[in-house]
Amino acid sequence: MSLRPSPRAVWALTLCAIIAAGILSRLHQTGFVLIDKYLGDALYAAMFYVLLRPFWKPSTTAIYAMAAMTAIELFQLTRIPAQLLTSEHGLVRIVARLLGTQFSFLDLLAYAIGIGCIYRADIAQS
Repeated sequence: MSLRPSPRAVWALTLCAIIAAGILSRLHQTGFVLIDKYLGDALYAAMFYVLLRPFWKPSTTAIYAMAAMTAIELFQLTRIPAQLLTSEHGLVRIVARLLGTQFSFLDLLAYAIGIGCIYRADIAQS
């Protein structure tokens, strides 16, 4: 008899761990920019991969996750997320923070690293 958890349970736990690590990465500053800034970005992208994973195979999920993260980053060029930060509504400001307000190629690199890491872990487990 196998006590192996279901794939859905594994992904749910993975999602919780990524969210917790992402929050911790924003709460505790180390003074090391790769951890303070880009770890959260990589975890954000990995979280997106995990949310999409139940619907597609790993390679397709990685492509769609990176496409979505790129679209979000490019959306920042419109300055709409930055304008949303000035809203009087708290939920709108939270959405603006989640979208990000400044475009950066380094963010795209962090997203690719985060998606690449979770993709590698995914195919290693399969």
